[in-house]
Amino acid sequence: MKGKGKLFIISGPSGSGKSTLLAEVLEKLDNEYFSVSVTTRAPRPGEIDGVNYLFKTREEFEGMITNGEFLEYTEYAGNYYGTPAEPILRKLEEGKDIFLDIEVVGALQVRKKIPEAVLIFAVPPSFSELERRLRKRSTESEQKIRERLEVARREYKQAVSYDYIVITDKPGDACREILSIVTAEQCRVSQREHLLREV
Repeated sequence: MKGKGKLFIISGPSGSGKSTLLAEVLEKLDNEYFSVSVTTRAPRPGEIDGVNYLFKTREEFEGMITNGEFLEYTEYAGNYYGTPAEPILRKLEEGKDIFLDIEVVGALQVRKKIPEAVLIFAVPPSFSELERRLRKRSTESEQKIRERLEVARREYKQAVSYDYIVITDKPGDACREILSIVTAEQCRVSQREHLLREV
């Protein structure tokens, strides 16, 4: 019998490759659940409600805040983003491991509510590599790139509150590191204590 599920939170600055990494990790696991965030922003072309995000009106989102339905939420660029609590708590009780892809402030909010959450910070091998990746996209203005780098500097300072740092140099290696973290966390005494009660 499996114990309670574990909550894994992956964060990292824009350009760290965390979303691509997380997609690769989830492909290799079979008892995991990826939490879909709620947002008030409009769907982008190709996005599906309930798959990419749960799309809500501002009034609906604020109602969810009032009802205490979020583990964490934030407002960014005029839109709300939040992590719904109920499906996560239910899946954890069912023994499912859950992955969240959220920014640092949100991750630390969740840790206050679920102290046993496992926080993983994804970074390139150097800050100069992060800048190179952002510039290589060639999709944003110089001002936007500078803003992203400033946000990244703040995130790096907060990363000391995380449990693990994974380097996203080679995707295969980074994926193996996260899978190793998952295995190690599943082997904790707190996760398998129920086996000792049979004696």
